[in-house]
Amino acid sequence: MVIAVDFDGTIVDHRYPEIGEERPFAIETLKMLQKDHHRLILWSVREGKLLDDAVNWCRERGLEFYAINRDYPEETTDNNQHFSRKLKVDLWIDDRNLGGLPDWGTIYRMISHHKSWNDLIMEEVRNATFSSCEAMRPKKKHWWQIG
Repeated sequence: MVIAVDFDGTIVDHRYPEIGEERPFAIETLKMLQKDHHRLILWSVREGKLLDDAVNWCRERGLEFYAINRDYPEETTDNNQHFSRKLKVDLWIDDRNLGGLPDWGTIYRMISHHKSWNDLIMEEVRNATFSSCEAMRPKKKHWWQIG
C-alpha cells in the first residue's frame, strides 16, 4: 500500500515552522509499516529549508521516505506535463483527518489488520459487553465447596 504521511501535527507536535516533539510512537510505527512493505510518502506543506529540516529530522531517527511531496522520487514538474501536488496514494495519515488523528497504535492496527475506525470501535464494544456479561454471571458453586 502507498501511504501519504503528514509531518506537522502527525509525526511531530504542531510547532510550525519549528519542529515539535515527536508524537508518541510515530517514528516506530512508520518503520513497522515499512517493514510490512508499505511505501511511505512524506506529504507536507513545508518547502525549501523547512522541508529539508523535516526530512533530516526523520532521517536522523532512521526513517527514510519513498518520496517527498510527490508520487515517486523521480517525479518533477519538468518531466511530467500533468504534474499535480495531489498524490495518488491508497491512504492518508494526517492530523486534519475528520475525527482527528488516532494514536499511532490504533493507526497500525487499522492498517495491518485492514480495519476501519468503525470496525475497531465495534470490536471494543463487543469485548466490553462480553466482559461485563461474564462478570455479572453468578459463579457456580460445586458440591465440594463449603460456604
